[in-house]
Amino acid sequence: MSETKPEEQSGSEQGEELEQQESPPESGGEQQESVPDHEQLALLLEDARARADEHWDQVLRLQAELENLRKRQQRELESAHKYALERFVQELLPVKDSLEMGLAAAREVEEESSAKLCEGTELTLKMLQAALEKFGVKEIDPAGQPFDPELHQAMSAVASEGTEPNTVLNVMQKGYLLNDRLIRPAMVVVAK
Repeated sequence: MSETKPEEQSGSEQGEELEQQESPPESGGEQQESVPDHEQLALLLEDARARADEHWDQVLRLQAELENLRKRQQRELESAHKYALERFVQELLPVKDSLEMGLAAAREVEEESSAKLCEGTELTLKMLQAALEKFGVKEIDPAGQPFDPELHQAMSAVASEGTEPNTVLNVMQKGYLLNDRLIRPAMVVVAK
């Protein structure tokens, strides 16, 4: 019989080996020496259990890897859906800025025709603002607030009496957040 390790033998080879070992001696008084004793069987069983445990650990690790991969894909998909409108919003913001500047210029002229223009522009701005808010766009208008470099971009610093240093004095252009991610910082004038 060839000597192979128990892990290299197939189930049928092990079965044949056991049958040969369990068969009664063929010669009268001579006993076969290849009959496994209790210790050998215990070692074979222990080896089989160790391999089964190792395979079970591999199965558990693979399941955990698959679950982590599924969760990562889900997060990436949610992020893609959440921020898919970013470029669209960046294109719309200058339009909103122009409407606001036009409305401010029309308010300076005190005429009856400009009153109707102002009213129409205000309604358009409200509709645009509502549409932007519907998709998670928030306006940053920090006038009078402390300067925050995470949300504001200082265009200049001006000395101002009665105002604490690093306070936003004037907002040159509003900033915007999309689902709490900064799309455009507010351009501001800060007190020295």
